[in-house]
Amino acid sequence: MKTDLILAIDQGTTGTTCLLVDAELNVVARANRPFPQHFPRPGWVEHDPEELWQSVLEAISDAVSTCDTGADRIAAIGITNQRETSLMWERQAGKPIHRALVWQDRRTADACEALKTAGHGDRIRQLTGLVLDPYFSATKMAWLLDNVPGARQKAEAGALAAGTVDTFLVWQLTCGAAHVTEPSNASRTMLWPLNGSGWSEELLALFQIPSALLPEVRSCTEIFGTTRGVPGLRDGIPISGIAGDQQSALFGQACFQPGQAKCTFGTGAFAMLNTGEAPVVSSHGLLTTVGWQIGEHTTYCLEGSAFMAGALVQWLRDGLGFFERSDQIEPLAASVPDSAGVVVVPAHAGLGAPHWRPEARGLISGLTRGVTRAHIARAALEGIALQNADLLEAMAADRGTPLTALRVDGGAAANDLLMQLQADFLNTRLERPTVLETTALGAVFLAGLGVGIWQDTRTLANAWKLDRDFTPVMDPTTVEQLRRGWHQAVQKA
Repeated sequence: MKTDLILAIDQGTTGTTCLLVDAELNVVARANRPFPQHFPRPGWVEHDPEELWQSVLEAISDAVSTCDTGADRIAAIGITNQRETSLMWERQAGKPIHRALVWQDRRTADACEALKTAGHGDRIRQLTGLVLDPYFSATKMAWLLDNVPGARQKAEAGALAAGTVDTFLVWQLTCGAAHVTEPSNASRTMLWPLNGSGWSEELLALFQIPSALLPEVRSCTEIFGTTRGVPGLRDGIPISGIAGDQQSALFGQACFQPGQAKCTFGTGAFAMLNTGEAPVVSSHGLLTTVGWQIGEHTTYCLEGSAFMAGALVQWLRDGLGFFERSDQIEPLAASVPDSAGVVVVPAHAGLGAPHWRPEARGLISGLTRGVTRAHIARAALEGIALQNADLLEAMAADRGTPLTALRVDGGAAANDLLMQLQADFLNTRLERPTVLETTALGAVFLAGLGVGIWQDTRTLANAWKLDRDFTPVMDPTTVEQLRRGWHQAVQKA
């Protein structure tokens, strides 16, 4: 039987999505399985690795069962994943030693502050392009070593393995045969230098992390391993493409040329700009990171991350009961002409770039007796778009050229009101593709390149299709007023 499908595993913060995509980029099957979030203390966010893995197995099963002979037709597997989330497990038994510490987790804020006070922040940024913040993996791994009884001793003896979610998934898919990652995920650990010279001995010593814990790093389109003993999949399917979710989304948006940019509206909002084969150092608090490596060629990016985007909508839904379904926020917010002076700062998990204030917390200001749920809902959408405007304008300033367009994706990109607000606050055209799941599509592209379904990125660029664009329509004076009120509220968060 012909093997002509790519299975993309998109392992995200709140669930796992699997796509089966053919060589003409038609999505022939799609499945999603959520899994629980755990919040043991304020500021702590955890995932149970076994629940996470079960969501992957269930999503795979759902996808292949909806496509005739789908499992037999899979030519390769691509993986994209929530980044920075850190896991540690026993090499022999494969058993996790603790729940995963999620990228949103802030428990190591004090440790990061101590390292800053000791003067290590500038050196870390020089080596890795990252800001010293609990967001990244290094302090999470150190916390696990220091707080799980016996972990440090086992790690130093080589009995433990650690990694980001991609590493854990490949370990599971290969029945423990491969302990690997690639540069886009490695570059988010705060242990991998931008020059790609290998895990930094200097940083490993600083964070007191044994090198024996860490995976081998390969380029994004190599064969990382083959499936073994995975329910619903035959043995021997190559895992041939991996990238962290935001880099994968940039790749799936066909942003292959320097200057092209995208913003993914998921749990958080993640803006990324292709800067080409040379890293650009930010003077605005943005991150310099690896986009992807294909062969010997590495593409670098500037990135700005807002920790709350879709998660803000979920909070209004689940925490405050504003609506039953997330998509109901758009008609509710559109039912009023403005937010009546209300400003929502989505800093529930701290503020990321360009502010980098882990101590900040969410804020609703400007409440009066006349304010309704609709005004707060609209202010929430404005808050998501305003924080992204700060990020993207900082990127353009670092690169020295204004954005001419922004490609958008992720679940919340289906919200037309949010997209229009984003275009208005940026004064830039937004381009929304026909396939919003571009994070998974990037994994498809990389896996297909890895096994030779596609020979180069030119074919993929030609296949990208526009669904709709959004051009600015809001009065500039109104935009200025809203942005001024936003910046004032951010200072209070």
